[in-house]
Amino acid sequence: MSRLPAQPVSSVSSDTDAQTYAPYDADRPLMLRCSCGQDHAPADHAASMAATRSASLATEAEALSRDFVEASLIKAIFPVDSVRRRFLKAVGANTARAAIASLLPVSALQAMAQDKGALEKKDIKIGFIPITCATPLIMAHPMGFYSQQGLNVEVVKTAGWALIRDKMLNKEYDATHFLSPMPLAMSLGLGSNPAPMQVAAIQNTNGQAITLALKHKDKRDPKDWKGFKFAVPFDYSMHNFLLRYYVAEHGLNPDTDIQIRVVPPPEMVANLRAGNIDGYLGPDPFNQRAVYEEIGFIHLLTKDLWDGHPCCAFGTSADFIQQNPNTFAALYRAVLTSAAMARKAENRELIAKTIAPAQYLNQPEIVLQQVLTGKFADGLGKVQNVPNRADFDPMPWQSMAVWMLTQMQRWGYLQGDVNYKQIAEKVFLLTDAKKQMAALGQPVPEGSYPKFKIMGREFDPAKAADYAKSFKIRKAA
Repeated sequence: MSRLPAQPVSSVSSDTDAQTYAPYDADRPLMLRCSCGQDHAPADHAASMAATRSASLATEAEALSRDFVEASLIKAIFPVDSVRRRFLKAVGANTARAAIASLLPVSALQAMAQDKGALEKKDIKIGFIPITCATPLIMAHPMGFYSQQGLNVEVVKTAGWALIRDKMLNKEYDATHFLSPMPLAMSLGLGSNPAPMQVAAIQNTNGQAITLALKHKDKRDPKDWKGFKFAVPFDYSMHNFLLRYYVAEHGLNPDTDIQIRVVPPPEMVANLRAGNIDGYLGPDPFNQRAVYEEIGFIHLLTKDLWDGHPCCAFGTSADFIQQNPNTFAALYRAVLTSAAMARKAENRELIAKTIAPAQYLNQPEIVLQQVLTGKFADGLGKVQNVPNRADFDPMPWQSMAVWMLTQMQRWGYLQGDVNYKQIAEKVFLLTDAKKQMAALGQPVPEGSYPKFKIMGREFDPAKAADYAKSFKIRKAA
């Protein structure tokens, strides 16, 4: 932006040609108007022009700040100079800036920065497992959404979910990528000492699949899976609960007819290749990676079991929120901004490029593109087009938490009577999510306990106890 030249202060003579009279107003005295044409007296010209120049400079500074943010984002997305130059040459600088501006509501975030309280803690460690489920949390780092909130965030790649749990319990991480049932289990002391944890936002919905070894192409009916060995990433995971639900609906008892092992997601493909497992219900990109490596095929996407089901979550401890409310709110805004960008189909190829490098997912870009765009090879000779294969709806619906609790009961992880509503509302921060989404200008859906359909059967959270007891195949009491 070019600066306006400073206007010289007009000299005022006694000649009436240098002055004009303002129209008569009975409520104000007759006054002389400056020869510059503005509605101030000649004697006030210098002060008025100084104020105008100050406002102009402030506007320019704001524009330069916005330009800097946009330029920084383009540089973060395309860190290699030659690639960045080719991108800008191909689409044009104005188009690139417009695209970035549409993704990052700079003005809204800057306005928030004026209103928010001082950050209690600026240096933050966030753990993540290198899977596409964590896309909003991960991409907020290279996209600059954390730094825009005044945070210096380190996203730490972590080997497995047990380690994520332990590092949160030991307060080595400030916040983390969770499997959405994990904060429920940790709060209840299932599998660890009890420690109140909370889900701020769902990281992804759908985005999982059942993958089988190629040798099982002729065994597509789950009734033929007796004796199969399956991997899931953790006991307290949607993967475990959905796999159990699926095989039970086909007449198999998951505790006696098949074997279910816990395997960290990055090790699933290697175990499938080695023949240690027959398949897995796992997170992407490892379903698509098995197809890419020509060792497995996608039996079905979990969206076909429950379209819109939750998988992973962004969360932290109740202690961290209590001690660092402003920092938590800043993290919340960054992750929700990132999720809003990730939800748009037109951004998925760019996101694949952004999270593919070694410090994030360390995956071939083509694998991530297939997962995120929903146009993918299934390993059976077909190319599927499923746009909502993965989605990033952040709403932590409390009815989702209730369903998870019913499955913990069903399979014996949780004993006795359960106050579903109380636990769900304590752990899943739906009210906070709605408040932060509204502040960001994002659409906020109504309600708290929507019903869902899992394999064609409706789940009513108001009848959770009856639902949990209604299954023919369940853990013996």
